[in-house]
Amino acid sequence: MKIPRFLLPSFCVLSSLVLPLRAHDAAADMAEAARNFLAVLDDGQRAKAIFELGSEVREDWHFIPKETRPGLSMKEMSQAQRHLAYALLGSGLGNDGMVKTTTIMSLEQILRDLENAPDRRDPEKYYFSIFGTPEAAGTWGWRCEGHHCSVNFTLVKGQLSGTPNFLGANPGEVRSGPRAGLRVLAEEEEVGRTLVKHLNEDQKKIAIVPGDAPADVLTAAQRTVEPLTPGGLAAGTMTVEQKSLLRDVIHVYLNRVRPELAATEWKQIEQAGFDAVHFVWMGGMERGEPHYYRVQGPTFLLEYDNTQNEANHPHAVWREFKGDFGRDFLGEHLKQEHR
Repeated sequence: MKIPRFLLPSFCVLSSLVLPLRAHDAAADMAEAARNFLAVLDDGQRAKAIFELGSEVREDWHFIPKETRPGLSMKEMSQAQRHLAYALLGSGLGNDGMVKTTTIMSLEQILRDLENAPDRRDPEKYYFSIFGTPEAAGTWGWRCEGHHCSVNFTLVKGQLSGTPNFLGANPGEVRSGPRAGLRVLAEEEEVGRTLVKHLNEDQKKIAIVPGDAPADVLTAAQRTVEPLTPGGLAAGTMTVEQKSLLRDVIHVYLNRVRPELAATEWKQIEQAGFDAVHFVWMGGMERGEPHYYRVQGPTFLLEYDNTQNEANHPHAVWREFKGDFGRDFLGEHLKQEHR
């Protein structure tokens, strides 16, 4: 995937800042990146960027285009400040997640040109927020959010949560101009389709829900989510090859975040029972047909929907039932503090 030209200067700086850090402790990397970012802001900018950890703003997230959002937008930053904002983003995301997220930001320019909407569509309307005080062993969080992007991290005494994590793309496939053929979320789409096509007819009767695909991911931007029904086809009933394909689907979402965090999340999925993970598909099974799928286990939920704009507008989200916004870590932390 090509990195958008307008992001190349920041991406080059990001590579030099972030790549060497990946061998170190993730919580320390994020805290250092957040402190570096805050250090170059003036008082007015810090007032926009910093919130209390308990602020209502922290869980008030959304992926739709908005005139304004809480936080400090890239539009309000100097070039040097943007470099450090991207470094913060890269301290939490892996290579796949960083490329997808920044490329999604660049799609706003395509929408601006197509719709002639300079105010509504703006690749600089992505907002950075810090919740609490960044410390490697502290309790705090941060977010980068704008149209089709909501990246949330919560840190509690060195433990990390990276959900909710939402990415979307409009257009899903760029069909004209110099970037024709670009599909930012192609991986998310193709792994799901590959899995459903590898099911036998009896399995499809369980995994495929009759009727049209829903208009969007069912959990939307809910602050908390519960398991969805019907559950679908269980991994425990799949063949070895099908289980491998299901793992591929999960790893596409987990690999948005840095490798250490992705590995921890995968370990939690296995500990909760991989055979209890279920797969559901709705809609057509060919490219260009509206479709939806979800993968959910005892602890997590992945949803993918591509129905809008003639099935050229995908949304793909990763949620955790107890761990979104670090609720599980925070709950245990509060118990220990009270004790």
